[in-house]
Amino acid sequence: MPFAWNERDDRAVTMLKALAADAVEEVGNGHPGTAISLAAVAYVVYRDHLRYDPKDPHWLGRDRFVLSIGHASLIQYSQLFLHGLGLEIDDLKHFRQAGSLTPGHPEVGHTDFVEISTGPLGSGIASAVGMAMAARRSSALLDPNTPNDESLFNHRVYVMMGDGDMQEGVTHEACALAGTQQLGNLIAIYDDNQISIEGGTSIAFTEDVQARFEAYGWHTQFVDFTAGPDGYFEDVEALHKALAAAEEVQDRPSLIRVRTIIGHPSPNKQNTGGIHGSKLGAEELAGLKEALGLNPEEHFFVDEEVLASVREDSAARGRELRAAWDERFATWQAENPEEAKLLERLLAKQLPEGFREALPTFDTKALATRAASGAVINALAPVVPELWGGSADLAGSNNTIMKGEASFFPESRSTKDFQGSIKGRNLHLGIREHGMGMILNGIALSNLFLPYGGTFLVFSDYMRGAVRLAALMELPVTYVFTHDSIGVGEDGPTHQPVEHLSALRAIPGLSVVRPADANETAEAWASALERRKPAVLALTRQNLPCPDRKAEGLAPASELAKGAYILRDLGEPQVVLMATGSEVQLALGAQEKLQEAGIGSRVVSAPCLEWFDEQPEDYRLSVLPKDLPKVAIEAGVDQSWYKYLEGNGTTVTMSSFGAPGAANVLFEKFGFTVDNVVAKAQELL
Repeated sequence: MPFAWNERDDRAVTMLKALAADAVEEVGNGHPGTAISLAAVAYVVYRDHLRYDPKDPHWLGRDRFVLSIGHASLIQYSQLFLHGLGLEIDDLKHFRQAGSLTPGHPEVGHTDFVEISTGPLGSGIASAVGMAMAARRSSALLDPNTPNDESLFNHRVYVMMGDGDMQEGVTHEACALAGTQQLGNLIAIYDDNQISIEGGTSIAFTEDVQARFEAYGWHTQFVDFTAGPDGYFEDVEALHKALAAAEEVQDRPSLIRVRTIIGHPSPNKQNTGGIHGSKLGAEELAGLKEALGLNPEEHFFVDEEVLASVREDSAARGRELRAAWDERFATWQAENPEEAKLLERLLAKQLPEGFREALPTFDTKALATRAASGAVINALAPVVPELWGGSADLAGSNNTIMKGEASFFPESRSTKDFQGSIKGRNLHLGIREHGMGMILNGIALSNLFLPYGGTFLVFSDYMRGAVRLAALMELPVTYVFTHDSIGVGEDGPTHQPVEHLSALRAIPGLSVVRPADANETAEAWASALERRKPAVLALTRQNLPCPDRKAEGLAPASELAKGAYILRDLGEPQVVLMATGSEVQLALGAQEKLQEAGIGSRVVSAPCLEWFDEQPEDYRLSVLPKDLPKVAIEAGVDQSWYKYLEGNGTTVTMSSFGAPGAANVLFEKFGFTVDNVVAKAQELL
C-alpha cells in the first residue's frame, strides 16, 4: 500500500509538538526537546506500523513499543492520546503530577499500552532484546507447526532510543547478543540528535554508531532530517520506507538511525542542551508555537477535527488487525488443543497442577546448594515448560543447564557442546551480567515465561540496575547467584561477596533466599516460582550437610515458605541462634554444645527475611520471642540483622572483606566456628 500523508497528518504532528511543550511548561519540569522533535517519527510508527487494538491493551497479538528514552515520555503519552489508547487531554495537563496516568517516566501496569517501565538509559533497548527473544520462543512453544516468522505469536518489538542509550554499556551487552541471536523481530529507531544535558555529545561520544551496529550483525539504515532541499525536513516517507524495509528483514535485528535536531522548530533553544531537560519558558514557548503556525496565547490546543479523524482511523485499523488475528487464532485453537490448553494456563499465571510432585527429595549426602539447584531445575524442566534461562557464561559453575534441552540460539551457531534451536531453553548470555538481567526482564514481561539467570553473587553488583527494575515491575525472575560467601575460598576477596546479601535485601520487593541445605533449596525454588515475583537464590560453592530431619528432630524443609522457622528447640530456650545458608550447621553444632553445658536454645533457620516479614505478628513472635536474646549468624555484613535482635543480641558476621585461602581456613579465620557461636551466646547470658 503506497505511503499517504496529507494536511491532517501535518496538523496532527504540529499539535503533538505543542502539547509536549505545554505539558512540560504546565508542571514546570520535564524533557520537552526530544518529544518535540520526534513527534513525527512516533506518529509514523503508531499510524502505519505498530499493531495494536485500541480496545484491548493486553491483546496477545499486539506488537510491543518500548520507549528506551523514558525521560521523553511525552513521545508516548501524546501518541496514546492522539490514537485513542486510553489517555485524554487532562492526562497531559497533569503530566508528572501525583496520581496521574502520565508519570515522568513510563510505568508498566500504571498506564495502558505502556509495556515496560523505562528511564534508566539503556534499560529499554536491553529489555527489548528479551521481549524479542520471548516472542520467538513463544512461537516455537505454542505454534510449533508454523514457521516462526509466520506464527501468530511472533510479534515485533519497536524501540525508540537516543544518544544516552547508546552510551550506556548495557546497550552494547544486549545489542551485541541480539545480533548473535539474529532477532529479525526487533526494530530500533535511534534518534541521533547529538545533544545531551551537557550540550554537544562530541565532548564524550564520537563513535560511528551505525558501523558499530553493523559489526554486531544488525541491518542498518539512515534517514537524515537535516538534509532537506530547504534545510531541516522531517522526511516521514523515507522513515516509513525504512521501517517497511526493516520489517522485511527476518534474520537480523534492524537499526534505523534518524538524524534530527532536538527541539526543532524552537527558535532559540533547538539544538542545545537547554531544551533537553528543562521547560522552554514563556518567551521560547510562544516562539515555538509561532514557528508551528499556532496561536502563542493558546495552551493545550487540541485540533478536534484531527483528533476525531486519527482516532477513527486507529480504531478501524485495530478492528481489522484484530479480526484477522482472531480468525487465525480460532483455527490455531482447533488444530492445537494441547498448546491452546497450555496458553490458557500461562495467561492465567498458574503453575502446572501438582508441579511440586516433581521436586527432588535429597538424601543425607552432603551437597552444595548450587548443585541441588541444578537438580531442581532439571526435575522441573519436563513439567514447567515456561521455565527457561541460563547464565552469564558460568553455566557449569551455576548449574543452570537443562540437560537434554537444546540451546536458544540460531541452529547455524551450534557448537560441539551446544545445539541451537528456536525451541531451545538454555540461554547463553555471555559475560554480560547487566545485559542478562535486562534481557530476563524483557522475557518476563511477556507474561508467559518464568526466566532465570545465573552468575556469582559478587557479580550481582554488575546487574543491580536490572534487578532493581525487576523488583519495581514485580517481574517473576529468579536469580541463581552462586558462590555466596567467603566459602568461595581460593579465588580471594575480589570474588567473595560480603555486603551483597544486605545490599540486595535493601531493594524493596526483592526476596533474597539463602537455603541451608539441598532440601531447603528445592523448597526455595518452588516458593519463588509460586510467588511470581523476583527472587534471589544465594547458593553455596561448597558442600553442606543434608541432615535427616526426622532423625535429628528438625522441622521439615517445607517450613521455608514462611521465611524463617524454628528448626529445633533443645531444652527450654534461653537464647535463639538464627542463621542462614551454610551457617545453619554452625547454629546446630553450637546448640548441641550449649545443651551439654545445660543451656537450652532454639535454632531458627531464616532463609528469607522478606518472606518472614510478611508473616502475621503472632507467628513472628512465636519464632523470635522478644524476651529471648539472639545471636544472628551469617557470613556477610551485619546490616540485615539488627531489627531482629531488637537491642538484645549480637552477631557473628563479617566486618571486612574476605581473604585468599581455602574455605575451611577462612571460616575459622573470620570466626565462623561452633566454638565462637557458643562463646557469643554465653556472653549474652
